[in-house]
Amino acid sequence: MTEEFASRYPRSFSNDHGTFTIRLMQPTDADEALLLSQTLPAHDLLFLPRDISEPRVMAAWMDQLRSGEIASLVICTEQGIVGFSAVVTDPRSWSPHVGELRVLLAPSVREFGLGRKLIQESFLMAVARNLEKLTAHMTADQRGAIAVFQDLGFITEALLRDHVRDPDGETHDIFILSHNVAEFQARMVQYGLDEALG
Repeated sequence: MTEEFASRYPRSFSNDHGTFTIRLMQPTDADEALLLSQTLPAHDLLFLPRDISEPRVMAAWMDQLRSGEIASLVICTEQGIVGFSAVVTDPRSWSPHVGELRVLLAPSVREFGLGRKLIQESFLMAVARNLEKLTAHMTADQRGAIAVFQDLGFITEALLRDHVRDPDGETHDIFILSHNVAEFQARMVQYGLDEALG
């Protein structure tokens, strides 16, 4: 991640629901992020490849944060972290140009527009990391989240039927959405918006 991008944070903004701060996640946020993860319904975590409410999984996330394979943002109130996002890459795979975007919010703030804000900021993070494509995974019943992603230019690429199993043994479909970051960035350059926003 570039220093120029990192210098964007912390950023504070206000809306009808209060004042929020968005900043880069640090390994020292692990305990608070774990606590938030453990308060979420298990169903909310099904789109993730691993259960981040488990301390070992959260520790692995922090290791990947240190190594740069994951770049994460947190969104906070005065009371603490209420949501976070991650852009996950695998430089040793055949898809080092692709990032997976993950977003989680506390249920109490899900109608506040914070998910949209995290997606937008994470998209800029993907641009700063020179990624060419972003994907996002969601269970089929997360209609509100899917609508937000689609409103921001993501398209549905695949439906994986009965792809995940919840703690009660019930299977759920997973939607995979994607966004062509490289195409978006090329348009920004074409219209001079990269300099205007830079």
